[in-house]
Amino acid sequence: MRFKSLVVLLSVVSLFAGIPTARGAENTVKIGVITSLTGSQAAFGEAHKNGYLIALDEINAKGGVLGKKVALDFYDDQSRPDQAVQGVSKLVDRDHVAMLIGAYSSENTRAIINPVTMHRIPLLIPTATADNVMDSKSPWVFRICAGAGAYAREWMKFLKKNGAPKTMAIVYEKTNFGQANMRAMKAAAEAAGIKVVALEEYEAKAPDYRAVLRRVKEKNPDVVYFCSYLLDATTLMRQSQEVDLNPRYYTAAGTGFSAAEFPTAKGAGKNAEYTLSVSQWLPEVSWPGSKEFDAEYFKRYGSHPAYHAMQAYESLQTAAQAINNAKSLDPSKIRDAIKNINLKMTPFGPIKFDANGQNQHPVLITQVQGGKYRVVYPPETADAKPIIPAPKWSERH
Repeated sequence: MRFKSLVVLLSVVSLFAGIPTARGAENTVKIGVITSLTGSQAAFGEAHKNGYLIALDEINAKGGVLGKKVALDFYDDQSRPDQAVQGVSKLVDRDHVAMLIGAYSSENTRAIINPVTMHRIPLLIPTATADNVMDSKSPWVFRICAGAGAYAREWMKFLKKNGAPKTMAIVYEKTNFGQANMRAMKAAAEAAGIKVVALEEYEAKAPDYRAVLRRVKEKNPDVVYFCSYLLDATTLMRQSQEVDLNPRYYTAAGTGFSAAEFPTAKGAGKNAEYTLSVSQWLPEVSWPGSKEFDAEYFKRYGSHPAYHAMQAYESLQTAAQAINNAKSLDPSKIRDAIKNINLKMTPFGPIKFDANGQNQHPVLITQVQGGKYRVVYPPETADAKPIIPAPKWSERH
């Protein structure tokens, strides 16, 4: 009898759970967030979540949106593209969120573009740098961060003004992120007259890259350019020291080489010294609110954030502003509000999207000096001078 009652109860719950509810019909407006809270990219997903929660508290302290509190509906994609796709269906069809923000990796983000477009729901991309996530030109998709092409262009400016190297090796992981950044850098380097002497693709999360690094060492490039996530960045630098790979410049496409953990004992530690990487934000930049965000993040979580947390923070702030500007929870009106948004200055810099949905975000170049990220380019933003060439491993203390 108790079993039958339980079945009836579950049936009733299931029945009501399947009934669609209007977006924001209660006293909250739900925004769906897809990120990697478990799996190989969990460190970045956690940074995302922390940034989102700081923004959420600030937004709700100011009254929320449309007179209602904002609620975040997190979906853990487990660092897997197929799970990210399932997240779109769950958040839109079952949870009836007003819009989406996500995912983390370029691989997962690219996977959700078509489902988002089919569902006709606005998507803000906080972090994915592979430029092919924007290839669809979907009117529902907007990217707040700079992409791989912008990274490569900024690197060419920096290298031209800092030693003008002649040769480069590109080491990249076999993912959408790695391949997209490799292609962008290869094209930019060749156009600038830098000879690409090695292209080395590797399987992400492998325990040993020494064979790859020895092949690079044989080519003796002036520049090594890594396109890697955190676990690989840590291993690559440790094993670069082990095989005594000594380029003049250790450079990278951000991500693992710009994670908060990378220059610490949790990452590459002393092996991170002198690495140069692109970055999209640091607390030291002059954008109003940057230092305050850093202070709040440290107060809550006991560590200083890298740009991934700021990208999440500003994505949610931009989403809230767009919903208020739309004066509606209708997805097409929110989409149009995002398209027309023009924030002259935020803690992440100006926010304004072009006709393809891309925010024109400035790129910074940093170098690990004394265990900390220092901005070394562009000159008007720099707080340190780059140390070039990187000292040989045998000369480091």
